[in-house]
Amino acid sequence: MHILHLALGGCLRAAPVRYGVTEDTGGHIAYVLGAALAQAALPQVRAVDIVTRAFDAIDPVHALPVEPLAPRARILRLSTGNRAYLAKEALEAELPALTAAFCALLAAMDSRPDVIHAHFADAARLAQAAQAQFGIPWIYTPHSLALQKRPDAAHDPALRVRIAAERDAVAGASAIILSSRDEAERQLRPYGAAAEGRSHVLAPGVTLLPDRGTAAADALLAPFLRDPGRPIVLAVARPVAKKNLAGLIDAYAASPALQDHANLVLLAGLRDGIEGGPADHVPVLRGLFDRIDRHGLWGRVALPARHDATQLRALYARAAQGGVFVNPALHEPFGLTLVEAAQAGVPVVATRNGGPVDILAQLGHGALIDPADPTAIADACLDLMGDGAGAAQAQARALAAYDWGDWARRSLAVCDALRRPAPAPRGGIRRVLACDIDGTLTGCTQAAARFVDWHGQRDAGLLFAVATGRSVSQARRVLSDWSLPRPDLFITSVGSEIWRWGAGDRLHPCSDYATLLDAAWDRPAVEAVLAARAPVWQAGHEQRRWKLSLTGTAAQAGLIVRDLAQAGLAARVIASHGQFIDVLPLAAGKAAALRFEAARHGLTLKDCIAAGDSGNDADMLAASGASILPSNAYAELAHLRGRRVHRSPHAHAAGVIDGLARLGLARGRPHA
Repeated sequence: MHILHLALGGCLRAAPVRYGVTEDTGGHIAYVLGAALAQAALPQVRAVDIVTRAFDAIDPVHALPVEPLAPRARILRLSTGNRAYLAKEALEAELPALTAAFCALLAAMDSRPDVIHAHFADAARLAQAAQAQFGIPWIYTPHSLALQKRPDAAHDPALRVRIAAERDAVAGASAIILSSRDEAERQLRPYGAAAEGRSHVLAPGVTLLPDRGTAAADALLAPFLRDPGRPIVLAVARPVAKKNLAGLIDAYAASPALQDHANLVLLAGLRDGIEGGPADHVPVLRGLFDRIDRHGLWGRVALPARHDATQLRALYARAAQGGVFVNPALHEPFGLTLVEAAQAGVPVVATRNGGPVDILAQLGHGALIDPADPTAIADACLDLMGDGAGAAQAQARALAAYDWGDWARRSLAVCDALRRPAPAPRGGIRRVLACDIDGTLTGCTQAAARFVDWHGQRDAGLLFAVATGRSVSQARRVLSDWSLPRPDLFITSVGSEIWRWGAGDRLHPCSDYATLLDAAWDRPAVEAVLAARAPVWQAGHEQRRWKLSLTGTAAQAGLIVRDLAQAGLAARVIASHGQFIDVLPLAAGKAAALRFEAARHGLTLKDCIAAGDSGNDADMLAASGASILPSNAYAELAHLRGRRVHRSPHAHAAGVIDGLARLGLARGRPHA
């Protein structure tokens, strides 16, 4: 396979990259390089090209038409009449010329790429043109979406062109690769409900230098600090307002305890003086120096003008010695530096807005904070500093979860699927099997493999659906993680959404089911009733058009049922796993979605088989013609009894196969 990455902004070059030298030379550069090099290392990849823009500034390397990266990997640069460095906002006028240059480059290639991976919406414009001329499918990674910049972004004239370009990119991409659930399930949602059916969440890797100790960091910090031996609170971000470095200084200044315990170290890009840098850097840098001066923090705060990769790695090692890493951004799409810090063994404190929610959940350690609350920031730093044991466990998880090799293998599966034709509709459907995923199909690797074998030999008249509380993008990820078979249908978000296959591995939401749910669903009114109880809401990406999700017990769910009834609101309240509560339209739920799908094939719920293990499966288990409960089913399903309910002595997928065998739909019995 030949893969081409397209990234126009910033100073993209082979290592060493001077991160922060311009406002656009940040995390996406590390992402593109890491992705390309990892893909090029795979035996099934014959070539990886990175195409970027040529210019005569910063460093002579950026004018080279070809720059080798590694065996089977190179950087190609597009030349136009404008040879100046252009910031992202200034690239719009140059896109027609860049598009012509890109298509000319492709036309001259002996062997064109099989897929283009466009980074940001400006590159997506070029990818769209290439697809129109050469038929090359393309993948889109937005990295940062304009609608997430601030609450009023949609009404900002300055962002109108960028938002429109992002909408075009989301609509036109054959697939969308994102780094976090928050990106896939919340940040992308305003750009089109169907986009999630083409979204794939692939955790990126990081490329840390080897740990050579702290000497380089100590030398960098010595001129700034009166007591350089104290632990450090470290932050690494470009000096732009949304990164909220000023808020971190305010938090440090307001906490005598934190000042007594630690020094504050800010790596705010690379600068040659305050006034000479990019326009959006200047006021932020002025503000940082003003705050340090007003609060009398000189000697406790280090704000180096320059640093290199070796010094950054040494600072991570220094922060691992009783310190902490902080990302206080107002909103962070992902948070690559958090992963770097965690992999270096540093405890992390991060904004609760955006991708860090996923990262900290993966790490099982760290603290999420409100970036507008200085006290919360300082308290979180103090709580985590010195937690070496927790940081070591998080480090092991970070090394396992964020690996470029794993990302590359998963990305190749996405690329391969782009040419997959739409599956032919299954004819002669006589029965439907709907399986929950977590704990039902997952939980035992051997049982999952046996389910794959069963699926390959299943009766042609049996439609296989998954019915899960997860979103569609997460359902796909978990099925992939467990190497489980591709279902014919997805019933997701606790039965509030139905997704069907189209061409090129695309899933499309069922609009007829959406219309049915909309008919009697007053989401704002239901949300207001829930808010009156001051609930603990689940993460933002769990809140969906037809699903409001919070944490709580079955007893608390009962009180919500009462509150909604008193308010005259029709809704379904589902308690599951002893800790989750989902509120859906009355017409929704796994049983309702299964009934809807069965009716499309001239069937009823009596023709359906349901398998599940928790309370959010209860309605479809109770309503289906046959039900299978594996031995690991939760006690909240204890009320389900009767001849059509099979309680298997086997756990997870083995229990499902056991139940299918009793129905004559599987051979033999699973191993104990």
